[in-house]
Formats: sequence, C-alpha cells, structure tokens
Amino acid sequence: MINVTRLNGKPYIINAIYIETIESFPDTTITLSNGHKYVVKETEEEIVQLVNKFYQTVNLLGVQQLEGPEHEK
Repeated sequence: MINVTRLNGKPYIINAIYIETIESFPDTTITLSNGHKYVVKETEEEIVQLVNKFYQTVNLLGVQQLEGPEHEK
C-alpha cells in the first residue's frame, strides 16, 4: 500500500499491486488494473519510488544489494 494525496490535499492509500499505469496529463494519474483512475499531487517519479519501496518491503523485488567495496565478497 502507498500513501498518496488528492489534489484537494486529502490523503488516501492505494494498493500498489493493482497499479497498471502512471501518467502525467499534466496531473499525475494512476490507473489500476480494474480501470479506476486516481489523480494525485505526487509526481510520476515519486509514485514509482513509493511503489518500489512497497515492493521491497513485501519482498517482491528480492533483497536489495548493498553497494561499495566494504560489502563485496
């Protein structure tokens, strides 16, 4: 689930698993797999970051690799 904000400032939560597309018309519009559309204040990039973070918390993207020489084997 991700927290987003309506254009009127009211926050709500969307299940990120059902997001099919994210577009800017210029407002960011999220379309779910059931065809429902939601217009939000957040940018496309912010939504993508929120979705990726959600997927990582439920381990849909696998374990995040650590970077840097101190984490290499």
